[in-house]
Amino acid sequence: MKALPILDERATGIDVGSERLHVSVGGAVPKVYGTMTCDVQALLPWLREQGVRSVAMEATGVYWMYLYEALQAAGFDVVVVNGRHVRNVPGRKTDMADCQWLATLHAHGLLRGGFVPPQQVRRLQDYMRLRQDHVAMAASHVQHMQKALERMNVKLHDQISDLTGVSGQKVVRAILAGERDPAKLLPLCAPQIRRRKAERVMESLRGIWKSEHLLALRHALQAWDFYQDQIRECDREIEQVLKEMAPRADDDPPPPAATAQRPKPANTSTPDIQGLHRILMRVFGACDPTELPGLADHSLLKLLSEVGTDLTKWPSDKHFTSWTGLAPGTAHSGKRRKNAARQLNRAGQIFCDIARSAANSLDTGFGGAFRRLRARRGGRVAMKALARKLAAMFWRVMVHGTDYVEQGLQKYQARAALTEQRLLSKLAHKHGMHLIPNTPQAA
Repeated sequence: MKALPILDERATGIDVGSERLHVSVGGAVPKVYGTMTCDVQALLPWLREQGVRSVAMEATGVYWMYLYEALQAAGFDVVVVNGRHVRNVPGRKTDMADCQWLATLHAHGLLRGGFVPPQQVRRLQDYMRLRQDHVAMAASHVQHMQKALERMNVKLHDQISDLTGVSGQKVVRAILAGERDPAKLLPLCAPQIRRRKAERVMESLRGIWKSEHLLALRHALQAWDFYQDQIRECDREIEQVLKEMAPRADDDPPPPAATAQRPKPANTSTPDIQGLHRILMRVFGACDPTELPGLADHSLLKLLSEVGTDLTKWPSDKHFTSWTGLAPGTAHSGKRRKNAARQLNRAGQIFCDIARSAANSLDTGFGGAFRRLRARRGGRVAMKALARKLAAMFWRVMVHGTDYVEQGLQKYQARAALTEQRLLSKLAHKHGMHLIPNTPQAA
């Protein structure tokens, strides 16, 4: 059996844990370090003394992130690998064996690093994920407000679409301020609410005002207000990172004059950033991914925080869709072949959200493709297939600068009809038949 060549005798593997770092140089006996900042600072000069140039580690939770940044800043070539791709020999699973196994594979050039965004993109990613957590926590406190109102038999949240909207907030804050008369609470609602269902809203505001439930309502509202402040603070930091990624050009219009206080956004799911589209276009340069169906500025911002602007790290659109988990997986064993489920990463989930918006369109080819596939394979498969198509087109726009031009639903249906006709012709030819077009009869 031919032996594998050693490409780097000083290749190093590090098994990263919450309290210890097991470090093996070239598969030798590991050395153990702690994970404190002082321990990591002591590890760096020792690696230089050993002549180490490249380090491999597994992506384990969040433990690897600080070590990755420290090694990268020190000038080492860091490879972060998927733990499923470097499984150790069965029966020898220990931290010591793991780092030696990583170092051995890395020395033979058998490891392939995963995608790690640049430092600025990672910073934006942290802010975006933190903001998403705040939005989710704020939504849970909206449910607490609804529960407190339900305990008092106040059915306001059944009569208005959003308890956190302008009308809902005015009424809830008036209730907490001591107002109980439905006739005085009704004028706080929007004119269209008063015009369409004034009587039902007044009846929904008659309840049993108990102190314990009013306290729960007050605490839920205070918690919701707190998370709104946190979300706005994240928006300011996100705006600052975006401006650092794309400085303002000389020909850009000057920023608007500062006002006393920017109004609260009606929809906290979208960051409150002045001129967000213009800033994103400066970040992406000549490319404009928002031409793709369903891809709005907020979705583009989330994609930017996950994949950045340089998609050449994936050799093709197939590699990119496979990385997102949208491409169908297969498992081969001899003559057997079966589908293998793939788990979506965050970028894949974002493309699925974009696909839901594109699928609802009535006059685009994407909407027609979704409805055609849904009739044959079901909604879940059709949605994932549409998300994969969007991800592939996003890669082409970012790498090749391909412009997307919407052809419309009628042109898509015409292409689909031609495809069906070709399939029917092949099937008829297979059985020794031929197709005869149905000509309309004269009146």
